[in-house]
Amino acid sequence: MINEKLKQARIAKSLSQTDLANLIGVSRQTINMIENNDYNPTLALCLKICKALDKTLDELFWR
Repeated sequence: MINEKLKQARIAKSLSQTDLANLIGVSRQTINMIENNDYNPTLALCLKICKALDKTLDELFWR
């Protein structure tokens, strides 16, 4: 199952996985694994992603 909320928020900001990864200091593979639900990010990483995409935790990660 793909994390569509995260993927759509990233695309809405015109960011590639690499762009987002560079903004928050992780690898592109990490972003890919989060979007594909193959990696459970820490709260700190979730907050960095939210800040970069101007979203809340609920908007991106709450089901």
